[in-house]
Amino acid sequence: MSGSVKQPLVLLPGLLCDARLWEPQREALEQHADLWIADLTRDADMPGMARRVLAEAPFERFALGALSMGGYAALEIMRQAPQRVTRLALLDTQARADTDEARERRLALIELADKGRFLGVTDRLLPVLLHTSRLGDARLTDLVKDMARSVGPDAFLRQQTAIMNRVDSRPALAAIACPTLVLCGEQDMLTPLDRHQELATGIPGARLVVVPACGHLATLERPQEVNRALLAWLNG
Repeated sequence: MSGSVKQPLVLLPGLLCDARLWEPQREALEQHADLWIADLTRDADMPGMARRVLAEAPFERFALGALSMGGYAALEIMRQAPQRVTRLALLDTQARADTDEARERRLALIELADKGRFLGVTDRLLPVLLHTSRLGDARLTDLVKDMARSVGPDAFLRQQTAIMNRVDSRPALAAIACPTLVLCGEQDMLTPLDRHQELATGIPGARLVVVPACGHLATLERPQEVNRALLAWLNG
């Protein structure tokens, strides 16, 4: 791509995350992309999240990158307005709807927040969000906790409600026609490797990238590897 031409790029954060989830990518991609990071805190269902992104995005057509819950919203955008997405990157996410077990875990976290122990939600989630080697990294864990505090308990409830009620996106994967990157941390405990293999197999021509020694928050845990994959995807 010539140096003066930047691709419009919309990025979608995950549960309890704000724009800081993508800060390492903003720094690495700003020479190649005109970035806009969506706010996914205001809606309690995936169709609503998708409609708001489509309404507020400052571009008519754009590349779309998304992590975790953001990936669920991205797949909904692909149902609502696929013509607006030039390329798609799905990071540490999955196409399936919640299992009963997953819903029970979410309800337990909601109950914890309802009891006034919202900050305990992040403490409980950290061991499944991050690779074990990063749990002692105070800079990283403090950032994850601070993002959660910024999102707050009310938005957390809306996000969890949207996640629990999302549809199974697997039947829609074959219709995705734009260049697609599927990326995951090899040790992602929330959305394991097999869920990404399922995505990559279901989307025609999708490329799968597995980041070693990495958990669920790949953009923060292994930014250099993620940035390399995203640059190849943008410039491919």
